[in-house]
Amino acid sequence: MTTTTEPRKTSRSKAAKPKSPSGGENSETLRGYYRDMLFVRRFEERTAQGYTQAKIGGYCHLNLGEEATVVGLGAAMRPTDYLFTNYREHGYALAKGIEPGRVMAELYGRSTGTSKGWGGSMHMYDTASRLLGGYAIVGGQIPLAVGAALAIDYRDGDDVVVCQMGEGTTNIGAFHESLNIAALWGLPVVFLVINNQLGMGTSVERSSAEPDLYKRAAAYRMRGEQVDGTDVLAVRDIASQLIETARSEGKPALLEAISYRLKGHSVVDPAKYRSSEDVSVARDHDPVSRFRSELIEAGLLDEAAAEEIEREVRAGVEAAVEFADTSPHPDPSSLFDYTYATPVPGEDRRLPADPLFTA
Repeated sequence: MTTTTEPRKTSRSKAAKPKSPSGGENSETLRGYYRDMLFVRRFEERTAQGYTQAKIGGYCHLNLGEEATVVGLGAAMRPTDYLFTNYREHGYALAKGIEPGRVMAELYGRSTGTSKGWGGSMHMYDTASRLLGGYAIVGGQIPLAVGAALAIDYRDGDDVVVCQMGEGTTNIGAFHESLNIAALWGLPVVFLVINNQLGMGTSVERSSAEPDLYKRAAAYRMRGEQVDGTDVLAVRDIASQLIETARSEGKPALLEAISYRLKGHSVVDPAKYRSSEDVSVARDHDPVSRFRSELIEAGLLDEAAAEEIEREVRAGVEAAVEFADTSPHPDPSSLFDYTYATPVPGEDRRLPADPLFTA
């Protein structure tokens, strides 16, 4: 049985409420952040429903509880910046500007999806928006993200790479090797660790000798920051600082965002390893409901406007589902089209049950 841990002290104390327009924040922008967070929430809830209806296959991991970090990061990045993620990436695909219908179509395995239906939930990829994965192997994205940052540096570009990962990834070798190289070579990359308290079913305190994961940056003389991942403004502000420093000075950084996973590790995980106290703490830190309440309290949103946003969001999600439902499946004849980047002589393109030899 897991034990309830007290919420960590993060930067939320410095930005407990949305800033008022007079304080430099545009009210329309704040409402836009709320709408985007709510869209991720409803999209992921609809994804879970699609999975139970057997319209989505394979493994499926949701961003429920991570919406503030998703939207805050999206607000901090330029459209031309690159994003590498782990397999919990649907919300990040939306934040990167990919059409919701294409994201849902990929989940449904349809040819109109971001990876033409070949990748599914764990392998979102879209060159146009510069979302370069979706990686199912834990930590598989980190060396590739550093390689992309090296390419930017080699070409004297001003784009930045953000590499998102879960807290469990910080214990593997590729994490340390990649941070070391990024620091040695001064590469424009920001490593974002989503610390949702649990690596699958194991708490951070049970798996990491130093549970404050941002402190690991010190080993590589790299800037490390911890932020409240349930505060969209705090995430946006600190992510913007780190990204722009990486862009202008070539200094990589490590950002740890503390959030609370609202469901199990995957859609099929009942999360029986969590106590009722753990579940209560997670619900108390629900970023969507908290931001809604803060906007209303600040006079930037009322119940009628909130209900209208809810209707618009639900309609948008249902439109994405309809697009996915009515999109075609990949043609079986295209099964081997992307086995290699270029044609390979003698490549075997037999389909199942095809004869080994033909007359």
